[in-house]
Amino acid sequence: IPLPPLLLNTLREWRLRCPQSELDLVFPTGTGKISSHSDLYRRGLGSIQKACGLVDDQGRQKYGLHGLRHFYASWLIGQGFGPKRCQQLLGHASIQMTFDVYGHLFPSEDDHERLAAGELAVIG
Repeated sequence: IPLPPLLLNTLREWRLRCPQSELDLVFPTGTGKISSHSDLYRRGLGSIQKACGLVDDQGRQKYGLHGLRHFYASWLIGQGFGPKRCQQLLGHASIQMTFDVYGHLFPSEDDHERLAAGELAVIG
């Protein structure tokens, strides 16, 4: 998994401080066991959102863990990653899944401009 430098350094620092586990987990519980989805959300993303005020009218966190996945996908596309690479990084089994969910985010092309440029390249 490719990681940007800031995230890689943060994970290296975390590795020195995180609870030890027999399974060498990145985010274990305080006792070194596997964290549940709800525990990761409550202790991680949920508490961060509350601290930042990212809550709805009832005080509930606005975003779930799956929201981070959607953010990542749209961020990849915004950074210019192509559809096939996005598919690979997101772990989609087919390019169809990537296009069905995120196809509207990929830049559209001006067919007239591209055809005119191609015409010039061929004919001169």
